[in-house]
Amino acid sequence: MALGKIKADTLEHSTAGSLDTQYVVNGSAKIWLQYNASHAIQGSLNVSSLADGGTGRGTISISSSMANDDYSLQYSDSCPGSVAVSGIRIISVATGTYATDSCNNSGSYTDGAINCTAVFGDLA
Repeated sequence: MALGKIKADTLEHSTAGSLDTQYVVNGSAKIWLQYNASHAIQGSLNVSSLADGGTGRGTISISSSMANDDYSLQYSDSCPGSVAVSGIRIISVATGTYATDSCNNSGSYTDGAINCTAVFGDLA
């Protein structure tokens, strides 16, 4: 059985209008990741591994590399009823990895209960 291709410049919905496919291609996350305080991955897309760099530190390895290191990266922490994270930093970015760390109000590294990250940009 042969596999086919769908080629379209516009997606159209019967009641919600139409959308240029470039918005979908360019506006979709190429990577997303959710992990817990133990650095156990809860869900992901295009992530090959998460290295625990110690308390509050982690390095994410990307399955399919980004085209360059100029991508947009979002990182958030949600700690309902547990450790409060006051600062989250992106430590380094490369086409195949990026690293983050997070600190509490005292400035000490801390692991958030639920950590989420997403990357927007072009795949290689």
